[in-house]
Amino acid sequence: MGVQQEAGAGGEALEVWIDQDLCTGDGICAQYAPEVFELDIDGLAYVKSPQDELLQDKGATTPVPLPLLTDVVDSARECPGDCIHVRRVSDRVEVYGPDAE
Repeated sequence: MGVQQEAGAGGEALEVWIDQDLCTGDGICAQYAPEVFELDIDGLAYVKSPQDELLQDKGATTPVPLPLLTDVVDSARECPGDCIHVRRVSDRVEVYGPDAE
């Protein structure tokens, strides 16, 4: 089953956030999905708003665009710091990342 079938079935809205306390600054996320992730001057990764603004507040989330879902999920899977969390907006249950069920 593909990523879109698993997590995005029925067009369910997903959001992503990064725990900067665990971020190792490797930049894998920004390589996979530069539209969603960016490394800041402090060497840590952050999510970006749909308007391409860096969101630096602790626990800041951004929507996961369906065309980028696979790239965002791959980022979460490959992240050496296990700091990328993808969850459903409706019930805030993590579907990808270190706390996924």
